[in-house]
Amino acid sequence: MKLRMMFAAATLAAVCYASVPHEKAVSWLLATQGPDGGWGQDGGATSHARKGVNLETNQNDVANTAVAVMAIRRAGSYPNQVRRGVEFILGHVEKSKEEGLAITAIEGTQIQRKLGPFIDTFLTSMLFSEIDGQMSDAQLNRRVRAALEKCVRKIETAQLQDGSWNISGWAPILGTSMASRSLYQAKAKGVKVRDTTMARVDTYTTKNAAKVAESRVVGGRPMAASDAGAGVALYDRAQMLEQLSRTEADRQRNKKEIKAIENEVAQPALVEGFGSMGGEEFFSYLNISESLRRTGGDAWKKWNTDIKAKLVKLQNNDGTWAGHHCITGRVAVTSAAVLTLTADR
Repeated sequence: MKLRMMFAAATLAAVCYASVPHEKAVSWLLATQGPDGGWGQDGGATSHARKGVNLETNQNDVANTAVAVMAIRRAGSYPNQVRRGVEFILGHVEKSKEEGLAITAIEGTQIQRKLGPFIDTFLTSMLFSEIDGQMSDAQLNRRVRAALEKCVRKIETAQLQDGSWNISGWAPILGTSMASRSLYQAKAKGVKVRDTTMARVDTYTTKNAAKVAESRVVGGRPMAASDAGAGVALYDRAQMLEQLSRTEADRQRNKKEIKAIENEVAQPALVEGFGSMGGEEFFSYLNISESLRRTGGDAWKKWNTDIKAKLVKLQNNDGTWAGHHCITGRVAVTSAAVLTLTADR
């Protein structure tokens, strides 16, 4: 009886410990939403990780708003805040030209420079594919569907010959991952997506996985990655794992490649990524968490436990996370952390 009581207490403590980090982070995100419904780079203050570094943008933007809305949706029920964020994004998408990949006139943001100039489009497409048909009224649902279809058309048209969307930036491979994910999700919601588009990005990923398999050293130690991943194996592996593991058929067909990547992400050297925690690391962790949750098993249990412990250690006292390099803005990094902590939901 005493042992059962001790076990119950320990379990309760573990649950509370796991829930506090993302709840505090969500409170911070809600408090920093702008009057226009959007979010900007850093919630109105210099990054905790880079004291003395001034804000690089002084306005709210689409990419930060999209990932923040995804985070607060995952973490709880905040319909008013979600609606305001969605309407902020819709205002940009609806005003954007039909031609070209851009959905916003705001340029040069930190997240654009690191993940590619059209990351706003990719993150918006991801968000809208999630909320399609789930808004509170029919008119808003129609606007979301029309904006999603517009994003899909733009993304399909802009796909490169190799099947990727590695269009400049420091680590555009993560932009490619989000573009592909958004199309996959949109297609599942009934949006018309060309089979050839999805086949080309599948081919791109399997070719990269084959190159990695050929060069992987004995023991599966992490190694250099593509220029599109800034030469950081973590970024490439996160994209590959997400693309290769989407469906049961994918997981069966790519079993060998998935197992090899599972072995790699179990190694601290790969998880450290660039060597310090930037937003690119956090977005990679999100991809890996959602991928391993699909595959399940011991690899998922170990990763989920370890990455949560790692994120808790990195959290700031105000509940945020700030990148130590590249994407340092607290909104994007905090949102990615929240999504990673709640990936098992």
